[in-house]
Amino acid sequence: MISAERMAQVDENAAALGIPRKQLMESSGNAVAREVRAVADPGARVAVVAGRGNNGGDAFVAARFLSAYDVSVHLLGRAETIATDIARENWDALGRAGIDREAVGDSRDVDLPDADVVVDAMLGTGVTGALRDPEATAARAINDAEATVVAVDVPSGVDADTGVAPGAAVAADRVVTFHDQKPGLDALEAAVTVADIGIPAAAERYLGPGDMRPVRRGPPADDARVFVVGGGPYTGAPALAAQAALRAGADLSFVAAPETVADGIQGFAEDLIVQSYDGERLAPDQVDALVETAEAYDDVVVLGPGLGTADETVEAAERFLESFSGRAVVDADAVSVVPAVETDAELVCTPNRKELAEMGGPEIEGADELGERADEIADFAADLGHVVVAKAREDVVADGRKSADDFRAHQNSQSSEDGERTRVSRAGTSGMTVGGTGDTLAGAIAGLLAGHDAFAAACMGTYANGRAAELLDDRRGGLVASDLLDALPRAVWGDRDE
Repeated sequence: MISAERMAQVDENAAALGIPRKQLMESSGNAVAREVRAVADPGARVAVVAGRGNNGGDAFVAARFLSAYDVSVHLLGRAETIATDIARENWDALGRAGIDREAVGDSRDVDLPDADVVVDAMLGTGVTGALRDPEATAARAINDAEATVVAVDVPSGVDADTGVAPGAAVAADRVVTFHDQKPGLDALEAAVTVADIGIPAAAERYLGPGDMRPVRRGPPADDARVFVVGGGPYTGAPALAAQAALRAGADLSFVAAPETVADGIQGFAEDLIVQSYDGERLAPDQVDALVETAEAYDDVVVLGPGLGTADETVEAAERFLESFSGRAVVDADAVSVVPAVETDAELVCTPNRKELAEMGGPEIEGADELGERADEIADFAADLGHVVVAKAREDVVADGRKSADDFRAHQNSQSSEDGERTRVSRAGTSGMTVGGTGDTLAGAIAGLLAGHDAFAAACMGTYANGRAAELLDDRRGGLVASDLLDALPRAVWGDRDE
């Protein structure tokens, strides 16, 4: 089962894998035609009521596959307002093929012929809310017709995720939905056919541009603040993480660091706000004040970059997580403490292969093997109870916030929506083995975590960090982590080819 939003993401990922949307539309239209042929004999009258989006485009294709039937196509709106190139191409093809078609520009002109089958292709799964004219008038006309009604993907006016119709809606006898079942269709009395249209499993398994839809199409996070607790032995790591958070959408980025290195961190970028505390490293006596600051401002915390592994620092990291109840990305020197800590915080942990093993996860020798061991990483994440981003040439993102038993049940289910809580990212270049790219990853996830679910933020930040390297097109080597900062905004919000 797959939600409407997730389906749109998968569709974009399929296109990025090289499967043209036009090809998917051809498969979808063919599936609709098969359903019509299942309910009506050749020669029957078929009226196709189509909208101006790709849902209508699917029906234009279906009309071409119904040459043995008396078909008429009724477009709701002017032809020049068809929303996509591929739908417009298929509308034009109907005219050149001599298939009966008309554009209905006014709801008062909706007049369906007597038909044996009506195909409802007005609106697809991406449209919610009550129908407006001319679709509302057309829905009533379809319901009044003495015909078998076949809906394309979802009956128009019905929410694909909930099955609720907030106003007028088409009462379909049959629904042809694509790739996987939509949750709301279970609530309908219609017979539902799930058509395989050729979207490969990789479009769901591997992160791609479709996974960036929540940030690219959603509202920006309101007052997003990131608070990096890092530095001491190292200064570059917290500066990279804090700058990456800004490039991924944070409004403000703070760094809490020992006074001995605060000026050095501030020197990396004037955009950072550096707050110093006494001492040379993070120690337990600084924790209460840091937690109080983070929770007072509802900050997303990045804990770990450049902290070091001194005993008192490790103890301080434990105490911070035990006390903190907000959202945090736990990286580098702090990840090792997570398995032993009980916390109310919502965590995204970003271990490399060595750190993953130290946390109690699987021991993975080769960088290429991480994606192949994704199920083991998923089991570990479920036992841990947090989101885990395991870093290597292929990054694995696993949502462990369900119980271990529930998580394994979902992993083994046939549900695309529940069973895909482990994702793999192949984005990136060979140059990303250079130090510091994990710090930009932690910051990018934190910048996105301010406005998104932890798993979604982890997926988007992981893909964007790798995509930033690809956008630099660094074929000759010489990449450094700070180079990613300039490319991150394009990776998050889209480049010309996405």
